[in-house]
Amino acid sequence: MLTARVIGTATATVKHASMSGWKLLIVQPLLTDGRTPDGEPVIAVDALGAGTGETVIVSSDGLGTRELLRSDTTPVRWSVIGIVD
Repeated sequence: MLTARVIGTATATVKHASMSGWKLLIVQPLLTDGRTPDGEPVIAVDALGAGTGETVIVSSDGLGTRELLRSDTTPVRWSVIGIVD
């Protein structure tokens, strides 16, 4: 689990069936100072409605993501689990 800044959205015309109907965000992981980028951006599934520029909490927990998407075979690794106020 880590904090990240939403830097955009992703659109896929062809994708795994488990991803159908889900909003895909491009998020930049952040260091603990909440400002400095940490590594490369990743794609995360968003069920909370986060917008560009917001700071979110993302998780790479496979079990949680599979339960969220209701799919044991989803290729999704990252999901938004919180929006930081």
